[in-house]
Amino acid sequence: MSAQRRFEHRVVIVTGATAGIGAATARRLAQEGATLVLSGRSEERGLAIAAELGATFVAGDLVAQGVPERIAGTAIERHGRLDALVNNAAMDHTGDVLATPLDEVRQVFDVNVFAALRMLQAAGRLMAAGPGGAIVNVTSRLASIGVPAMAIYGASKGALLALTRAAAVELAPKRVRVNAVAPGMTRTPLFEAWIAARDDPNAMRERVLADIPQGRLAEPGDVAAAIAYLASDDARHVTGASLPVDGGYTAV
Repeated sequence: MSAQRRFEHRVVIVTGATAGIGAATARRLAQEGATLVLSGRSEERGLAIAAELGATFVAGDLVAQGVPERIAGTAIERHGRLDALVNNAAMDHTGDVLATPLDEVRQVFDVNVFAALRMLQAAGRLMAAGPGGAIVNVTSRLASIGVPAMAIYGASKGALLALTRAAAVELAPKRVRVNAVAPGMTRTPLFEAWIAARDDPNAMRERVLADIPQGRLAEPGDVAAAIAYLASDDARHVTGASLPVDGGYTAV
């Protein structure tokens, strides 16, 4: 883990910060000196990680009216500035593309696209009114490739990738950088639950690893390191990029 203090005196929002990649990102940024505003739906888990890191936690569902604005506003009210947003909150979905009801599709897009867009808007307005900032959208390998039963989820992450690129161009004159990190299969509680639900978990795990050139899953910390880079001044001339963290999966 890096000993750098790239985020000293910087205020960063991390959404979906109570588990998995979001929690790992919060811990990485805290170690690098960030002042954090964390959000998530689980108040119990959120307050626990906030206490651990000396952060502020805002409980709420990003789909609900006014929640993105409340989270972004908290950064200004508590700390007087906002330097970066990690747009990580998302929901998973698997299902037959020909049979998925439209209300399920809307739910996935509400969380993975519209809530992320509203969070980008709320944070981006504050950054553009100040000295600028950085936004990192967490997409997926599925934004770029097709996998059976993942069409709806992949489409939502593909939309977020397209938003990333267009917003990067539009916001560049306002000194706001917008990039994406695209994780592959990552060892999170969600992944472990998915594996455990298979008929033969061991065989499924071996199949997953066989498709990854590096032969291992990403750890949440691997993804957090990429997010920290894109949110930092080390990436000050990087915008509109999508950084895969997938062990070479999408390079095959």
